[in-house]
Amino acid sequence: MKIVYSDKHAGHDPQTFIVRGVKQKSAEQPERATRLLAAARAAGHEILPPGEYDPGLAASVHEPEYIDFLQIAAREWAKLPGAGPEVVPNVHPARAHASYPKALTGRAGWHQVDMACPIGPHTWEAALAAAEVAATAADMVLEGEDRVYALCRPPGHHAYADMAGGFCFLNNTAVAAQRLRGKHQRVAIFDVDVHHGNGTQGIFYARDDVLTVSIHADPAYYYPYFWGYAHERGVGPGEGFNFNLPLPLGSADAPWLEAGDEALGRISDFAPTALVVALGLDASESDPLQGLKVTGAGFHAMAEKIAGLGLPTVLVQEGGYLGDDLGRNLVQFLAGFEKGRG
Repeated sequence: MKIVYSDKHAGHDPQTFIVRGVKQKSAEQPERATRLLAAARAAGHEILPPGEYDPGLAASVHEPEYIDFLQIAAREWAKLPGAGPEVVPNVHPARAHASYPKALTGRAGWHQVDMACPIGPHTWEAALAAAEVAATAADMVLEGEDRVYALCRPPGHHAYADMAGGFCFLNNTAVAAQRLRGKHQRVAIFDVDVHHGNGTQGIFYARDDVLTVSIHADPAYYYPYFWGYAHERGVGPGEGFNFNLPLPLGSADAPWLEAGDEALGRISDFAPTALVVALGLDASESDPLQGLKVTGAGFHAMAEKIAGLGLPTVLVQEGGYLGDDLGRNLVQFLAGFEKGRG
């Protein structure tokens, strides 16, 4: 399988992650991508660089004021008296009846929904490179490739049109889906990350041309907490075009694959002509975030099922952290996909 990768991701090296009031080093480290790359290369997959795109690429799914904020945040933050090395807001508005502020500290709170997405000096460049990786993979599929894997970092599926969150800044999955829409009237997104793809859901929630489907750990007890419930079906023209399948924490292969069958049935009913898979490997039994207990064999089986849809597919890397099986699980998933294609 052809794999698109950029080493610019390494410029984003977050140091701040607040968990239950304790400052930790973020789980979203550059080593994630280098481990995945090494495993894919060792398995014989072809590695390609992304194409170059105008910074306006992000505007296909993100708001202008948010893009502006991401571009200037680190530089302007460094000018503030007593500022730390990363942009980490200390105030988050509820937004109801709220007004957009001019002060950078206020803008940070507006656009960074939690404390898992600190912005460093090179975060914008890394995030834009990840979006370029996703766009390149989508363009390759538009040009005739049957399947392409976008090794994106930082991840993207928690990023809304105007908010970063959960390690995510630009929504790579949404960028890929939007580019596929340039040719395909109906595109489906299938998110298998352990976390609900709340940003992706939000971007397409009022649309009927992109179906969003997610299987994930139950948000009643797990990040992102506020989104990802089964009753969330879309609004307006998008009602009925969002489908969530939350699973009990600790679910292993059998319930995960059963939910996958239900998700794939919904995708088949939608009859898309292209697919984006938000590939989170953090559902693994060895992932440090410990939401689900999926094995390498489970990833292989899920990929084989997805490939059975027979759709032109962009695989976009989302989560998956520094557990022992990270690289092996990617290889298992890609092998399962190739097997499913026959």
